[in-house]
Amino acid sequence: MNSSPSSFLAGAACTAAALLLYQSCIILVGDKLFTKSGGPSCGSSAKISGDQSTSSKQTTKPADGAAAEATCFDSPDLDQRIIRKAEGAICKRTSRLIIVVERCTNDHNYSAILRTAEALGVQNIWIISPQTINATLELDNTQGTDESNIDKIAENATMRRSSGPIVRAATDTEKKDRAMHHLYARKATEWLTVRDFEDTKTCIESLREEGYQIWATDLGQEASCLTEDGIRQHLGGGTYDGGKLIPNKVAIVFGTEAVGCTTEMLNAADLRVYLPLRGFADSLNLSVATALVVHQMFVLDPSLEGAMTEEERRELRQAWYAKLASQRLLSSADKKRRGKLTAYLEGCAAIEKKMKAGEVVYKEEREKWSKMDAKRAELNAIEEKLAADSKKAVKELVDNPPSPITDMRRADEHRICFVGKNTKKASPWQDMPATRKIAVTKYATAAFFRERVATNEEKKD
Repeated sequence: MNSSPSSFLAGAACTAAALLLYQSCIILVGDKLFTKSGGPSCGSSAKISGDQSTSSKQTTKPADGAAAEATCFDSPDLDQRIIRKAEGAICKRTSRLIIVVERCTNDHNYSAILRTAEALGVQNIWIISPQTINATLELDNTQGTDESNIDKIAENATMRRSSGPIVRAATDTEKKDRAMHHLYARKATEWLTVRDFEDTKTCIESLREEGYQIWATDLGQEASCLTEDGIRQHLGGGTYDGGKLIPNKVAIVFGTEAVGCTTEMLNAADLRVYLPLRGFADSLNLSVATALVVHQMFVLDPSLEGAMTEEERRELRQAWYAKLASQRLLSSADKKRRGKLTAYLEGCAAIEKKMKAGEVVYKEEREKWSKMDAKRAELNAIEEKLAADSKKAVKELVDNPPSPITDMRRADEHRICFVGKNTKKASPWQDMPATRKIAVTKYATAAFFRERVATNEEKKD
């Protein structure tokens, strides 16, 4: 079933509520109230201290009391806010838990799983390649794949059902919604470490080599219930090292939509687990099951949050900080030029594919293709300068990060809903925080990075 971006966001909110209701409890944080303010309340640009040491041991978040005292909200008045937010995500990332997706055959589920993993703070996603992937949206690559021309992408796209047939009655709006969903997933992968495997055997061997236990999701009656009682029963009333209900390093495996994990994976698993369901339906959509299971694992072992070595964190800072800078250093004109060059080269690639296949190639297409090398050189020059400037902008921040945002919810000023202008104006959506698009000029992140590049250039001179 297709949904609009607004309903997609509403569904995400409902899913979050369902995750909490699933635990059948309300957690009270105490009677302390926290005000949403910026600057000093979020600390200085000092390196994070406490449990996040520079040793190679996996570290965890501070004690609840300490975390509460240090609560830092996102705010338009907060300096270095985008770097602080990245640092907040890094501090909550875990490498103790790996999500393994075995032979998923639906790209829509793939994209939802990737987005879920990123949102829940799981850094490593291992994918065992399926025999076939049913793409639910085929794009015309000559249009490019940038958000700025999403309307053109939708006009020339072909929408398919997960079983393969073309959805001939699909509207441009439905295709645009699906294209946006894929774009969200592509953005999520920018902050994930994804590793691909050709077969199950190789994946199992790699997990064993890296010291991970394997938990496979399974609907069979041999599986253990993924609850505290279920895990304790499996362990004969005991726990894992340190009194934990989750192993120190564990991979949770999700199988194909139709039949679940393969027999090979189930036989290799240290434990088969399932989520208790209460209705006639005995299974869930793959991406929904992934969200509920992974969330439940964090509930069973809260120390999973932030369980990552300082060396791993530093690697993420180097990659993420530079990426955030590169997304903001280019001027509007340069961004448009880069987008046009990228689309031009994608068009040339499509023409080259036709030439290799012996298809008819028209004169204007050959003329376009003949300029491909020059256009690629121009794009490479832009990218190389951008990469160099990005490294300059964040060089000092990698070793001396600012205090992180500890509550990842956006300020109302930064909540932007990807819906049309008419929808934003229509009742009951108008004047909602997610549709107002409030102008923010203070502490603009683009200016912050550009100033750092200029400062480093002055020091160099």
